Amino acid sequence: MAENEPIRVVVTGAAGQIAYSLISMISNGDVFGTKQPVILHLLDIPPAMGVLEGVCMEIDDLALPLVKGYVKTTDPAEAFKDVDAAFLVGAMPRREGMERKDLLSANVKIFKVQGEALDKHAKKDVKVLVVGNPANTNALICSFYAPSIPKENFTAMTRLDQNRAQSAIAKRLEVCVSNVKNVTIWGNHSSTQFPDVFNASVQSSGKSTSVYDCINNSQWLEGEFIKTIQTRGAAVIQARKMSSAMSAAKAAVDHMRDWWSGTSDGTWVSMGVISDGSYGVPKGLIYSMPVSISNKQWKIVEGLKITDFAKTKLDLTAKELLEEKEEAMAVCNA
Repeated sequence: MAENEPIRVVVTGAAGQIAYSLISMISNGDVFGTKQPVILHLLDIPPAMGVLEGVCMEIDDLALPLVKGYVKTTDPAEAFKDVDAAFLVGAMPRREGMERKDLLSANVKIFKVQGEALDKHAKKDVKVLVVGNPANTNALICSFYAPSIPKENFTAMTRLDQNRAQSAIAKRLEVCVSNVKNVTIWGNHSSTQFPDVFNASVQSSGKSTSVYDCINNSQWLEGEFIKTIQTRGAAVIQARKMSSAMSAAKAAVDHMRDWWSGTSDGTWVSMGVISDGSYGVPKGLIYSMPVSISNKQWKIVEGLKITDFAKTKLDLTAKELLEEKEEAMAVCNA
């Protein structure tokens, strides 16, 4: 049987913490399947090249048959040439005392360059996942500077939040995490996000029960649970003295794998995608929604019940994203 043609996969911030876990998972077939060879395109800034050299030595030493080569570079044109999939991990992290607009303007510069490089050099059906924060708005900027690539091909990662929420429910119910289905993250990957389990279910001994019925404590579900998921990133930083890396890499793998291979019938996943006005979300924002996926195309899951409580949460996170979009666009047009 002839071997599949290798696909080209770019990882930015390739010398960083998240990429360190992510690269080995991509190389191992966790994302694109165990029969799909890959050529890795690894992009980072000049001061990180020494570390990236070490990462490449480790890629060699993994001795994985799917890796058909790698490109390590500081040049976006080289990094994005002919890529099929992009993990945009590198971003300017928020530092203490930094205003959000400072963070946004630093990231506009990064994602402008990357958007332009994608536009000029990547395949037109490239699948772009933005991991670097503020992920939703970074994805929007990137798409803005890549007008020849469909807006649907730019997504932001809220899968880490979905995984956190799914895990918290499973832990509370003392069930396996795979028994919890259809947890939704709405909105921004920030502390305004809304982890929603109103339409989620728990499978046990062959039957499916709503999470609300199983947990039977709406005060916890609409209070402490939401707060815990919204602030989980900060809690990890406080404990680990560094931001989530292993879990963020795994979430990026989950997001891209589902986009590549599809979701199973009756299930959905959360992705920051371009809004078409569904659920009253303003059009043109990159907003986390429940999506089902087939043939590498995502579709917003329509007709889910949105309670009045949920509606206020959806509006609140949309408001934050509109503000971010305005600030970012002001920088873009400056």
